[in-house]
Amino acid sequence: MISPNRLLIFTRYPVPGQAKTRLIPALGAEGSALLQRQMTEHTLRQIEPLIQTDRCSAEIWYAAGADAENELQQMRDWLGAERQYLSQVEGDLGVKLTAAFQNAFKRGAEKVLAIGTDCPGLGSDRLKEAYQQLESHDLVLGKATDGGYYLIGMKRLIPELFRDITWGTSEVLRQTVAIAQSLNLSIAYLDELSDIDYPEDLPIWHRAKEYKTPLSVIIPTVNEGRSIQATLQNIQEACGEEAIEVLVIDGKSEDDTIAQVQAAGIPVISAPRNRAEQMNLGAQLASGENFLFLHADTRLPAGFPALVRQTLVQPGTIAGAFQLQIAGDLPGLRLVEWGVNRRSHLLQMPYGDQAIFLSAAAFYELGGFPELPIMEDFEMILRLRQRGGIRIVPAAVKTSGRRWQRLGVLKTTLVNQAMITGYFLGVPPDRLARWYRGLDSASRDRPIP
Repeated sequence: MISPNRLLIFTRYPVPGQAKTRLIPALGAEGSALLQRQMTEHTLRQIEPLIQTDRCSAEIWYAAGADAENELQQMRDWLGAERQYLSQVEGDLGVKLTAAFQNAFKRGAEKVLAIGTDCPGLGSDRLKEAYQQLESHDLVLGKATDGGYYLIGMKRLIPELFRDITWGTSEVLRQTVAIAQSLNLSIAYLDELSDIDYPEDLPIWHRAKEYKTPLSVIIPTVNEGRSIQATLQNIQEACGEEAIEVLVIDGKSEDDTIAQVQAAGIPVISAPRNRAEQMNLGAQLASGENFLFLHADTRLPAGFPALVRQTLVQPGTIAGAFQLQIAGDLPGLRLVEWGVNRRSHLLQMPYGDQAIFLSAAAFYELGGFPELPIMEDFEMILRLRQRGGIRIVPAAVKTSGRRWQRLGVLKTTLVNQAMITGYFLGVPPDRLARWYRGLDSASRDRPIP
């Protein structure tokens, strides 16, 4: 039996370049589409308690294009075949809303609400309140902080409310209220909430989103076709039966990196060729309670999700990393490993190739990696040390020895120390990055280690 309370959910299939376009400058086309996917799924989870009690029936109104049959199948494959789907009509938002409300009332609905999927604070309790307010009011509006509304509800079609509105601006709510008042409609308002429309709104999403998995592994890549397949296979084998999330953030690779990652069924998000920006973007889109930042040529130890979890619950711990092994038999590599591991333990100063990990909450509180052209992991560790302990897991990652093979053990060590010394002496990071690339020409096609 269909409930007389109807909920119209407006969304679209997350196609890169078409979804959440105002966020593309911050997240890229793929990242914005992924966020659209996450927010739609979040909204459906939030309203599910109301649907399951038969207090209302829900319809998903999706943006349709030329291939209607295929688009409907995409929606069903994504959100489930058991839901009811209707395609939005062509026209502006007012035309779409008018058609959807008209359809609902024609099919017997008595109280109808319409919502989007970009307001993470909207849940079942506010929907219940909206239906209750319609018992004694003609119109209910959920005020959005940007001057629009995140919910509109009525007991009969009032098409005037959707005409002559400057959609997408801060005037939407004011104009709607003015029309309602001119029609002598009684209005009820819900608490003000925030939509996620612009890059500056993203912290709202971080605070509201649920953790879907215990751990997100975030891998920045640039031309890592020689390494990435083995890295992804290692992650799959080393995590055992634990559910984790893997995100690859690619800095415009020119080899087959992207094709290899996509063949493994893992999302690839495009980003600028800067490892700090890539890792920050990955964190913006990740849904794990904890983040692990992994270099594309580094292998994780067996059972690493449990090791991360066990480390971060230790009192006073804000972050962690693994001991380091370097692949290869070059003379001096074992000495380098010993020195790195001693430094990490004694000074709490691991570097990025040791797979730094921390909670999502700590990452957001810190503001992410400083977006430097070099030394971003070093600066991140300095900031973390001011807030808590950094523990080293008694298990090792194994990183590629390609830099040591290319430059030699002594030269690689001297270059690394020169970068650290220069950074401490206040040499601008841009200049350090140019020096580094001059010393290691092969680094020009991938992020600086």
